[in-house]
Amino acid sequence: MQPQSASTSRYARVIEVSKRVRWEIERDVIRGRRFDFGKTFLPSGLSLVNELPFLTNADKRLLSQVQGRTYANIFGLVERFIGAKMLEVSRDHWLGDQTALEALVRFTDEELKHQELFRRIETMIGADMPPGYVATPDPNAVASAVLGKCTWAVLALTLDIELFTQAHYRASMEPDGNLSELWKDVFLFHWKEESQHAILDEIELVKEDAKLTPAERDTAVDDLIDLVGAVDGILQAQAASDARYFTAIASARLDEAQQARVHAGVLKAYRWQYIVSGVMEPRFQKVLFSLVDEAQGARIQNALAPLTYAVPDQPEVPLPLAA
Repeated sequence: MQPQSASTSRYARVIEVSKRVRWEIERDVIRGRRFDFGKTFLPSGLSLVNELPFLTNADKRLLSQVQGRTYANIFGLVERFIGAKMLEVSRDHWLGDQTALEALVRFTDEELKHQELFRRIETMIGADMPPGYVATPDPNAVASAVLGKCTWAVLALTLDIELFTQAHYRASMEPDGNLSELWKDVFLFHWKEESQHAILDEIELVKEDAKLTPAERDTAVDDLIDLVGAVDGILQAQAASDARYFTAIASARLDEAQQARVHAGVLKAYRWQYIVSGVMEPRFQKVLFSLVDEAQGARIQNALAPLTYAVPDQPEVPLPLAA
């Protein structure tokens, strides 16, 4: 038997961990529990609710729950295109490295499970919150638009998402003892599998990059910039919807100026959660900026510049500077 290549060994390690941390939605995560609405869902380091000092503590908690509902829905949304892309990428291994194929098939299976988990979470939260909440993006329409971009750009976006998922859990959720226990467990179990997915994202992105000509890579950078812009468009629509919903159900009656601040605060929080915290993640920067040249890196930075205001006023951890 020939020794495994270094690449095959990495796939094999992912498979081993995937088997070890494997969990089931009802048996391991939900376990017959419901969400505790007397506690916070999304921690303040992500929701940025403490930047709205005119809100009562009860309304800050409520806003964390509205944002938390969206947080789960957005993950269900992005995992629609991530699973589809990984199925597509696995084609390269169909008649080749069967260890790599197994790793990617397991990845896809886990993403399908995550989608089911987040649909279940939406049903549970929706049953206990007042009517009026709207999830603005259509998952299939978003997935179709994303998958219309080149594989390099989709893999880069996927790596970004799956790295910030881990960073959010480690920096904000894990140390917070005031979160709903079920909410915290949802993202604990999600994190366990996403940590393996990020390894595969990086492997496949580097492999895809090696296939590109300089001109193709230049186009791929444009596609990535377009995807970030599309994500921001989704966040703008959802932030406006969530701000309207929150102000309609909050215990305090907010004046027009306060409502505008809530809207701006939710949009800032969403840009921090889904864009800025990801592009500032050191591992993502290391991978991405090792693949692009100086001019391409500058284009990416310039595209992100209007969004970089969206960082916590009092960050929980030091924020790395852009590469």
